[in-house]
Amino acid sequence: MISSRSFDRRTALRGALAAGAGVALGPTLLSGVAQAYGWTRTLNQGATGADVTELQIRIAGWAADSPSQTRVAIDGEFGPGTAAAVRRFQSAYGLAVDGSAGPATQGQLNALEQSDGSTVHFNFSEFTDRVSGTFAGGKLSTAATKENARRAMYKLEALRKKLGNVPITVNSGFRSIAHNAEVGGASDSMHLYGTAADLNVPGVSNRTVYQKAETCGFSGLETYTEDHQHVDSRADLGRAWWWQDGTI
Repeated sequence: MISSRSFDRRTALRGALAAGAGVALGPTLLSGVAQAYGWTRTLNQGATGADVTELQIRIAGWAADSPSQTRVAIDGEFGPGTAAAVRRFQSAYGLAVDGSAGPATQGQLNALEQSDGSTVHFNFSEFTDRVSGTFAGGKLSTAATKENARRAMYKLEALRKKLGNVPITVNSGFRSIAHNAEVGGASDSMHLYGTAADLNVPGVSNRTVYQKAETCGFSGLETYTEDHQHVDSRADLGRAWWWQDGTI
């Protein structure tokens, strides 16, 4: 399923509850980091369950072809929006484009995963608090915060691919409440939830990074005139979209 919001402004128990129920439990994308995920079936439109939720997390960065305030809903229901994102992923990786997540697509998704649940081009250490080196001390539990960082990694894998497979440096990921205050961060900064990252992409302008990020389901984008590019997934926490230099 895909949801959209105008510019104006997990999981819930893995396949059992939808993301919206997670909001009722508190602003989290949910815990339960997957490691070496074992797919047991081909997933097509109409499928539901924990494996659909995991699929959605991994293809969330393929939400759109062009700048669009659109995101892949992490709800465990394989609808048209999920199928469209699967097709974009398949096309980008040279797979048969059919919108069906079968062995070839699942194999490519697993190729992007490291054994600790992080992704091939990003490590958890890049997202931990710069002072404590942990995911503790934020607005959520350590497990929920780490899970949010994992989800962010998959969107960043898509962004990296769209930028031509160039390396992306994460300058700041999760921040503890104490560290966020020290650096003058907003009191409800998305960094406190583990769903934000400040990026530097050597050789690529922030404007280009911003424009590609507009296709990756990021619902928070700070202006590209800063010395870094901030991205976050605040809509997954029930917040309103915020694109500071939105092109739509």
